[in-house]
Amino acid sequence: MNSPLKSPLSHLNARGEAHMVDVSEKAVTSRTATAEGFVTMAPATLDMILDGTAPKGDVLATARIAGIMGAKKTSDLIPLCHPLALSKVTVDFTPDRENACLRVEATTKVDGKTGVEMEALTAVTVACLTLYDMCKAVDRAMSFSGIRLIEKTGGRSGTFRAP
Repeated sequence: MNSPLKSPLSHLNARGEAHMVDVSEKAVTSRTATAEGFVTMAPATLDMILDGTAPKGDVLATARIAGIMGAKKTSDLIPLCHPLALSKVTVDFTPDRENACLRVEATTKVDGKTGVEMEALTAVTVACLTLYDMCKAVDRAMSFSGIRLIEKTGGRSGTFRAP
């Protein structure tokens, strides 16, 4: 199902009040999600990151760890999100020197009753924020864009791939 909108909203009860969705009757399935985002910066900032000469240390290693930690803490950050025992979180970076940016990609996996899209999106967002934090002393004009889910598998709704 590739429809971006689904009705009725599952986090609202019949009175329109927010509630945590009951997933107790759902089957445990293998579920994955991949998200991406972009951090645009000055070319010299990208060079500094890739050369490993940032004043605060290894920017990519720190952002990778932060993204993984963010995925693990998603239910603490997003209201009504179920806590999940993640079986995999990866955070990877692809530099684009022509556009002076880093593509951040996170993949999450769980065998569970609910999806891991929010965990992948949180991993990307926290990794982007950490890139900014690690480099803000040299480039406060960095910006984030394109944070989105690019694929999810498993569960009742099946596979989604962004166009």
